[in-house]
Amino acid sequence: MSSFTIKQKLQLARSSLTKSSPAYVQFYITARCNLACEQCNIIYSDASAGEMDITQIRKVAENLSEIGVCIVLLIGGEPFVRKDIPEIIRAFTDVGIHVRMQTNGLASRDVLARCIDNGGYDISISLDSLKPDTQETINGGFAKSWHRAIETVSMINEMFPENGTAFFGTVLMPRNLFEIPDVVEFATQIGWGVSLVPVHTSSPERPRGFRTFDDPWVVTFDKSQYPGVKVVIDELKRMRQSNFNLYDSDEYLDDIYRFVAGKPLQWRRRNGQVCDSPNLYFAISPNGDMKVCVDFEIEESFPVYHKEFPKWYRDGRIHKKVYRCTRSCDGCMYGSYPEISISLRYFKPMIERFIYFNIKPPKLKKLSADEIKDLAASIYEKNTALRAELRVLSSK
Repeated sequence: MSSFTIKQKLQLARSSLTKSSPAYVQFYITARCNLACEQCNIIYSDASAGEMDITQIRKVAENLSEIGVCIVLLIGGEPFVRKDIPEIIRAFTDVGIHVRMQTNGLASRDVLARCIDNGGYDISISLDSLKPDTQETINGGFAKSWHRAIETVSMINEMFPENGTAFFGTVLMPRNLFEIPDVVEFATQIGWGVSLVPVHTSSPERPRGFRTFDDPWVVTFDKSQYPGVKVVIDELKRMRQSNFNLYDSDEYLDDIYRFVAGKPLQWRRRNGQVCDSPNLYFAISPNGDMKVCVDFEIEESFPVYHKEFPKWYRDGRIHKKVYRCTRSCDGCMYGSYPEISISLRYFKPMIERFIYFNIKPPKLKKLSADEIKDLAASIYEKNTALRAELRVLSSK
């Protein structure tokens, strides 16, 4: 049973047909976070942006509904540092917008229950490794952060309704490259999916919103590692064909390799090699200003809570400002943006997504936190030989 309503499915169909009705919006409700992950810069990028109150957020929800938005991702920072996140969810579900939450595992049982009561039962948790020490290093050295995430996974599997949806957001980077198949197998066994994102880097002379400034020797692949990336991508394709719960399409996976290797991306080729912002997606900063995407702001302020926002969107003035940016952008691989374009412009991925959410949706398995931790340890141990084999193949 799908977690999307009939109305939301019709909105997605409209977006697919017209390519001018936004299917998806990323809403950065806060820049605050309890971690300092190696691959993330957003807590610094949005640090100067204030946060909207719930009255303004309700106006955002009304305006997004008016222009036909189907899905909003509540992201941060860490969204669950906002004590009013259940009310934020209600603001969107009240106007018929599907809500996905993203977290590093900070959610408490009480707050999670209130989120579910308000219609929030689609969630993504950051998980990059089944090895606690590796994950905690990626998280910025925060002890027990892996364990807390797993405990939240257990709560979600216990508390979500039957049509609840859960994904791991997994970043592919040198530190965890050969561990990605472990995460996909683990997700599948507990009824979760995996959505993969390659690490994005930035520099002081060319800063971009979400891209990390961390030591390039830690987060950047060098040429000697490109074969390893290709080997892992091929293994992930094999796993998906064998019914493992990897959300990503072949189109997207192939572009992950191109992105890492510095080659031109292909997912935008059916739209003149530009992305689909603001026609199919865009972002919102914590203060309510519309953004082209997570990386780029618009040179003029367009507050999404403003009563004139739907008019601004429909009369094309926003589009003109955004196109100045998208036409010169060399492209990103921030999961959601490419995959929305791919899903709505390529027939095979479109059918695969329909099957994933409507025909064969994964079922969350009710397991205790200790049982899930034991499962993670057993998969990691079992796959020791596979990781060694992938390393050998990458050296040939």
